[in-house]
Amino acid sequence: MPGPDPRPPEPSVPPASSVAPSPERPAEEEAPETPPPTPEGPVAVDGGEGIGRLPLPRKDRGEVYAIANQLLGAARIRVMCEDSVSRMGRITGKLKKKMWIREGDLLVVRPWGFQEGKADILFRYSRTQAAYLSRRHLLPASVDLFAGEVIVPETRSKGRRR
Repeated sequence: MPGPDPRPPEPSVPPASSVAPSPERPAEEEAPETPPPTPEGPVAVDGGEGIGRLPLPRKDRGEVYAIANQLLGAARIRVMCEDSVSRMGRITGKLKKKMWIREGDLLVVRPWGFQEGKADILFRYSRTQAAYLSRRHLLPASVDLFAGEVIVPETRSKGRRR
C-alpha cells in the first residue's frame, strides 16, 4: 500500500475572471503583438558586410579587393590590391583545399599590419559574382576588370558533328 504523498498540497487559486485589480496596481493592458524579428543578413553596402549572401570586404577590419596576378605555389599568390600595392597573398590553412584560385580572379584580402608586402586571402568571387559586383558599380576602378563583360552560358548545338 502506497504511503502518504510527500508533495505539499497545491493552494487553490480563484478563477481569473473573479479577481479584481487592486487600486494600487492597475489592470494589465494587452500589448499589441509585435512581429517576430527577422534574421538580418549581410545587406549593408556602406558597412561592407555584403549583399544578400555575397560578402563584401569589411573596411573596419582592413579588408580590400584584389586581383590574382601570379600563382606562386604552396598556397601563395601574388595579388594586386585596390590600393595599387602588389602583395603576396596566402591562403590560410582551413581554406587551402577548398579555395582554388586562377589568375584574374577577384579576391577579398586582409593585408598584414606588421608586414606591408603580405596579405591573407579570405574569399574568392566566381566570374558571375564579379560581373554582378561590376554591374552594380561596387568595385573600385583599380580592380574593375569585369566592366562591360557579359557572361553568356555555353549552349551545345543539336546538330551532327562532322
